[in-house]
Amino acid sequence: MTLRRTRTRTRTPADLVRSAPGPAFEIRLDGRPLPALPGQSIAAAFWAAGVLSWRTTRRDGRPRGAFCGIGSCFDCLATVNGRPNQRACLVPARPGDAITTQEGHGRADLAV
Repeated sequence: MTLRRTRTRTRTPADLVRSAPGPAFEIRLDGRPLPALPGQSIAAAFWAAGVLSWRTTRRDGRPRGAFCGIGSCFDCLATVNGRPNQRACLVPARPGDAITTQEGHGRADLAV
């Protein structure tokens, strides 16, 4: 019996569902341009660009990014177009979005 070798091709999730997303557009994280695709959440665009954290914790300033990916945990909070406390895993990326790293509770402008 002869074993037959087959060529394996790397397939992406888009290949598996026969999807062809529209052209990439640009969003910005702290002024840094990043590519995003139609239908991606901001967190997915960050992950695809190799960005793993975009928030710091209130008490210790530890880095945070997406944890649950479904909007339950609030680890992925970001300031999107000037609005703090937006869950990046739920907010769709839009052309020209300006996202800034959120420090703590996202309200540094409020005096305590």
